[in-house]
Amino acid sequence: MTATTPTASGSPAAAADGARAARTSRELIRAEESSLAHNYHPLPVVVARAEGTWVWDVEGRRYLDMLAGYSALNFGHRHPALIEAAHRQLDQLTLTSRAFHNDRLAGFAEGVAELTGLSMVLPMNTGAEAVESGIKVARKWAYEVKGVAPDQATIVVAADNFHGRTTTIVGFSSDPVARDGFGPFAPGFRVVPYNDLAALEAAVDETTAAVLIEPIQGEAGVVIPDDGYLRGVRELTRRTGTLFIADEIQSGLGRTGTTLAVEHESVMPDVLLLGKALGGGIVPVSAVVADRAVLGVLGPGEHGSTFGGNPLAAAVGSAVVDLLRTGEFQRRATELGEVLRTGLATLTGKGVVGYRCRGLWAGVDVDPALGTGREVSERLMAEGILVKDTHGSTIRLAPPLTITREELEGALAALEKVLG
Repeated sequence: MTATTPTASGSPAAAADGARAARTSRELIRAEESSLAHNYHPLPVVVARAEGTWVWDVEGRRYLDMLAGYSALNFGHRHPALIEAAHRQLDQLTLTSRAFHNDRLAGFAEGVAELTGLSMVLPMNTGAEAVESGIKVARKWAYEVKGVAPDQATIVVAADNFHGRTTTIVGFSSDPVARDGFGPFAPGFRVVPYNDLAALEAAVDETTAAVLIEPIQGEAGVVIPDDGYLRGVRELTRRTGTLFIADEIQSGLGRTGTTLAVEHESVMPDVLLLGKALGGGIVPVSAVVADRAVLGVLGPGEHGSTFGGNPLAAAVGSAVVDLLRTGEFQRRATELGEVLRTGLATLTGKGVVGYRCRGLWAGVDVDPALGTGREVSERLMAEGILVKDTHGSTIRLAPPLTITREELEGALAALEKVLG
């Protein structure tokens, strides 16, 4: 399939659009390098359009998307139900700010609450905003409910975490690239090794407001904790009167074969942080979800967001909840996750030295002698497969949950080829 270039009409705006569309990938990348901050190092592909699991660059080359926007595109590109919801809302109302009520927000909040089993929702926009909001809520709860002395609340986090890139969050990151050069940092955080219950227990004391962890560490390479770790975190936090905050921004909403990754250990945290897939790959939508005993500590004026809970976001988010209610995507992630796991097991010893897989989410460690994760990603791009590297020689696979078995097997065959 080849890409098409829009035909310019006689209007100046259309002519300008046509001129932009006519630029090649190389020209567009060069233009970005001169006019954009260099805070990303993307693969050298310029995507112009997308449908389902596939994207096309400006020259019309087709690629299978095996990253899905770090799980923001769990339902694929331009899922019809989500596009319809967005179009319908665009014709009605897009923004009021929270100075006024809007007719879509209540339904969105009710849907998220029903989906998670918790009772209250704080809508935000980006994942980092959800994390920052969760931190604020935990501190307020610690002072008003737990009785921690003013300005003494602490939060325990895990090493190798990735919760976002705001200055508060990178202050408790153990990644020097994310952290170095951005201090001074906010106090009040204790970092312990991930998947280490003894270290976690030693760090929790009477000042601890919350334990904030990812049920699966995505940026670290899809690191899955030992069975029983999340149950141990839940037991410890209950016993010590501490909030358990689960960052499900990447792991949640169907990615691992369940609605939430914590369901694999049959636990429910006090606070859920959701994002990415909640916006259907259309608009940024995130949320802090908890019961009234926790989120009820917030009063008017103590937190907010002009765009948080806007009608367009609420309409798309409600459509996402509707898709997840059916269980279809969770089942697909489970069934196709076994295909992914089997394929990676077959490649172990043939260029793959290790992998971690849960649902349709995998971290794949490539033999460093065969190249860095970046180099392997570039080779896969040449085969029409888009993935993203993380640290060292590790790549991440997180295709849309709409991927077919044949497409997934094609991606695994391409990986075998580039490692051969």
